[in-house]
Amino acid sequence: MASLKYNNCYIKDSFSVVGPMEKMGQIKSYDMAINDYYFGEKTFEKAEVKMQRTAIDNILIKNNLTHSNIDVIVGGDLFNQIGITSTALENYNISFLGTYSACATFVENLIISANLLSNKTIKKVLTITSAHNLTAEKQFRYPVEYGSPKHKSNTFTATGCVACLLTNEVNKVRIESATIGQVINMGIKDVNNMGAVMAPAAASSIVKHLQETKRDTNYYDIILTGDLGNVGSEILKEYMNINYKIKLKNHMDAGMQIYTESQDVNAGSSGPASLPLVLFNKVLKNKKYKKILIVGTGSLHTPTLVNQKNTIGAIAHVVSLEVL
Repeated sequence: MASLKYNNCYIKDSFSVVGPMEKMGQIKSYDMAINDYYFGEKTFEKAEVKMQRTAIDNILIKNNLTHSNIDVIVGGDLFNQIGITSTALENYNISFLGTYSACATFVENLIISANLLSNKTIKKVLTITSAHNLTAEKQFRYPVEYGSPKHKSNTFTATGCVACLLTNEVNKVRIESATIGQVINMGIKDVNNMGAVMAPAAASSIVKHLQETKRDTNYYDIILTGDLGNVGSEILKEYMNINYKIKLKNHMDAGMQIYTESQDVNAGSSGPASLPLVLFNKVLKNKKYKKILIVGTGSLHTPTLVNQKNTIGAIAHVVSLEVL
């Protein structure tokens, strides 16, 4: 597993778009919320494309930038062949690197962007990450209209999109270091329990990051995982205590922060937008968090492999942030 250090990589700004369920959840500070899942379009897929374009356009406007000011866009989504992001960027005339680490995609985007910024020829990078409940659920499980019963361990794909502007100019949030994860497969076949699938990968990457940076968990004010949900979060804590003798006292899972208990989403939210939605709209707004470890968690399954009774691998990427 590889850990990297950075000197000149900063997060300058972000813009978040969320859906109707997220609008009614715990967090009230999103930049924009849509009132229906179609977002004025004919299909849910076109709605997600529009969400990405809306986030990109707004972050450019907020920062008085044009397309020509962005050196490269790094981004991805949950849809087949990251088709949402590829479609969204068709008319931007900006270099594009497409990414996929399932729900760990946002953190992978940050790592790639930070490495690009370490090259002096790259000065501004835009990342984009999104999911739409009604495009993702029918791809990975069943269409919502099918009415399939949900397990208590099931998570609910969050409808959201986050654009993030990174630069090599000094700003409030610095990307200090990162640890690239590895695929961990514990032999689980249950697609309805992604928290259990991802928790060991999260533990592995957190421990490797701490070892390679010579730190302990107390170094960080908060360790924010992506979307383990309430089931996976408990497994993570137990797994780390039993296998590494580490007690996670400063842990928060983004999947447990978006919805209220009354919204009845079982184990919590999932999807690549969960972590950045909570990071930018809750964690970074709290002044007590100065040293933040974010852990993107991704279940690397496809319907085809699941239906062939294959076990499911997972990955977790880690980025250390410092609020200046």
